[in-house]
Amino acid sequence: MTPIPAQPHKAHILIVEDDKGRREILLRKSKYSLGRSQQSDIRIHSPFVSRHHATMVRQFDEQGYTYYDILDGDGHNNVSANGILVNGRKVNNQQLKNGDKVVFGPQVFVIYQHCQRDIFPSLPPDDPFDITLIDPAMMIADWEEEITS
Repeated sequence: MTPIPAQPHKAHILIVEDDKGRREILLRKSKYSLGRSQQSDIRIHSPFVSRHHATMVRQFDEQGYTYYDILDGDGHNNVSANGILVNGRKVNNQQLKNGDKVVFGPQVFVIYQHCQRDIFPSLPPDDPFDITLIDPAMMIADWEEEITS
C-alpha cells in the first residue's frame, strides 16, 4: 500500500481589537470589507473608524498559496478619512504577512495570522492492518479464572 502524504492546510485568521473587545475571525471568503458600517463584512466598533475603512482581498502567489492584501478604503478608489498603518507605516495597500498589525485608530487594530498545519489523511475503513489487539472475550476468560481460583 502506498503511504498517503500529509496535506498542508493553511488558515488565515484576523484578530480584531476594538471598543467591544477582542475577537478572532477565520477568513474564508475572497473579499472582506472592514469598517464601522453595519454592512461591513468585518465590523469594527470605534468612532475613529470610517464606515468603509479598508478592504481585504485574497490573492494567490506563484505556487498557488493564498494570502491577503489590505487596501485603504472601499476598494473603489475611495480612501478612508484616517488611513491605515501596517506595522507602524502608513500604506494605501499592503500584502499581509503573518503577525502584521494594521492600526485603524487609537486602540483599534487587527492582527493578521497565517497558520499552517499538516492534515494527515485517515486510513480507509477496509485497511488490512486495522486489527483489534485485544479480544474482549479474552478479558472475560481471565476474569473468570481469577474468581474460580
